Amino acid sequence: MIPRYCLPKMSAIWQDEFKFKTMLEIELLALEALAREKKIPAQVPPRVRKKARFNLKQIQKIEEKTQHDIVAFVANVAQYIGPDAKYLHLGLTSSDLLDTTLGVQLSAACGILLDDLNRLLVVLAKKAKAYKDMVCIGRTHGIHAEPTTFGLKLALWYDETKRNIERLRLAKEEVSTGKISGAVGTYANISPEAEAYICRKLGLKPANISTQIIQRDIYAVFMSRAAIIGSSLEKFATEIRHLQRTEVLEAEEPFGKGQKGSSAMPHKRNPVICERICGLARLLRGNALVAMENIALWHERDISHSSNERVIMPDTALALDYMLNKFIQVVEGMMVYPENMLQNLVKTNGLIFSQRTLLTLMNKGLPRIKAYDLVQRLAMLSWKEKLDFKKLLLEDDEASRYLSAAELEEIFSLDYYLRNVGKIFKKVGL
Repeated sequence: MIPRYCLPKMSAIWQDEFKFKTMLEIELLALEALAREKKIPAQVPPRVRKKARFNLKQIQKIEEKTQHDIVAFVANVAQYIGPDAKYLHLGLTSSDLLDTTLGVQLSAACGILLDDLNRLLVVLAKKAKAYKDMVCIGRTHGIHAEPTTFGLKLALWYDETKRNIERLRLAKEEVSTGKISGAVGTYANISPEAEAYICRKLGLKPANISTQIIQRDIYAVFMSRAAIIGSSLEKFATEIRHLQRTEVLEAEEPFGKGQKGSSAMPHKRNPVICERICGLARLLRGNALVAMENIALWHERDISHSSNERVIMPDTALALDYMLNKFIQVVEGMMVYPENMLQNLVKTNGLIFSQRTLLTLMNKGLPRIKAYDLVQRLAMLSWKEKLDFKKLLLEDDEASRYLSAAELEEIFSLDYYLRNVGKIFKKVGL
């Protein structure tokens, strides 16, 4: 696991202390539900609640013998409550505790991740507005295409983050599910009403139907959406990594005072945070695949899912929490270099205006093929000889028959490409 990659509040959710506290609360609520149904004496629940506790070291010691964590937990709690222990775990099975506890853990984890995403949204909005009109070159296939703005790049991330917030919100609703229905889900020894009471008190909804376990498609949805969010972060981080390359250097992740980029080369300023985010995104996708493999189990339950869930669930929550918090830091402290953006914009000697030149010629009546061939001929000459594209158009006998100097000035104006930036910002809610 990777607890060092998370905030303490996320780490606490996956510690044994939180897990067993939640299980103890489920046991106590089960007693209350049974007392409400007059299946046990009314004085038992408050009496047990006063005495009930557990000891992690003792649970571990008992588990060494029983080889069963829930049996060890129940046995340890029973030591503290005395004769009333005969009512403990009445009608419950291990998965009633395990899966309902997992619902509490995942609901809490989703709450933290949603807070992370909303904080990222605020930071992206601020930066997108700040760089709304900062012109830079747009690239397709890694090759210069047409002008765009750095603010539009960030607005794109903002819009994608909004979608990820909605995805995770829906996943939170789904995983906030409990199950107290017994050994094969038939409520043979505990009632649906007791389940509803326990889940309501825990802030969960009861599963509509279950076997011994909550069905694993529910968790696969959360894991898949976490992987999608991680993949979005990888996409954002990859863009910064490309922009930080020496030959580009339009933006750079923060580099702290005293930070070292290489043990061998003192000059290095590497995009290590963004690279780390990209690496962890692969982990999330791998965990999502494991979660999907867990959906198909034998009959009413086997435990082939159990061992890996103890790793993939906390690891995914911890890693994504870490990734989001680190990327917030990257965006907040990102260094942006407008002068390099402008230098890169003119690096191809005006070739980025080729499409508008093509469209202008077509508007003058030239067939597309003829106009395309004319523009491409001069564009390739400009590229090969490093000549000014506009000057070649002006001096070419064929092109100059259709395009005047004044028209070329208009064609080579950046304003044409940026005139709808405000409309795009409005569409994404900025």
